[in-house]
Amino acid sequence: MDSHGQNEQQVVWAVVGTDIGPLLLAATRAGLVNVVFHATDPVRDKALDRLASRLGSEPVEAPGSPLLAEPIRQVEAYFAGRRRDFELSLDWSLISGFNRQVLRELAAGVPYGSVVGYGDLAGRVGQPGAAQAVGVAMGSNPLPVVVPCHRVVESDGGIGGFGGGLETKRKLLALEGVLPEPLF
Repeated sequence: MDSHGQNEQQVVWAVVGTDIGPLLLAATRAGLVNVVFHATDPVRDKALDRLASRLGSEPVEAPGSPLLAEPIRQVEAYFAGRRRDFELSLDWSLISGFNRQVLRELAAGVPYGSVVGYGDLAGRVGQPGAAQAVGVAMGSNPLPVVVPCHRVVESDGGIGGFGGGLETKRKLLALEGVLPEPLF
């Protein structure tokens, strides 16, 4: 609460360099709220405008914030190959309903180095015919990498789609040993 007894949503952000390009990480007091791929200036600005609109508070660049310290440390360790699981508080406020249910199952039930089909994930949340809806949930994931939508693939062995681009998905799956590293 602020000095007037009002709840003030604090949103802090930083851009972290990774092997898949710059990632924007944003956090609230509740936890990590958003991860954005390809966080060049125009992408970053659009994402920050969207966050301000959705959360009702202007995000503040604060790479040294205690709210971002652990997310930054864990993301850097993941890309360095020193971390397989994220142990972070997550703020799920940007997603709700079926999409949140699917993403929570994905985060809890599909470990590093493994993949799951869209239909299989639909079945895990009690909606076995909802493979396409799972694809929509993956596309709306506000916390990619940390909530590993890159681990969801087509049942016929295809890589499926990916909001960060197929090359990014391939790199993440190669990092986790699911796919071979590209030769060039």
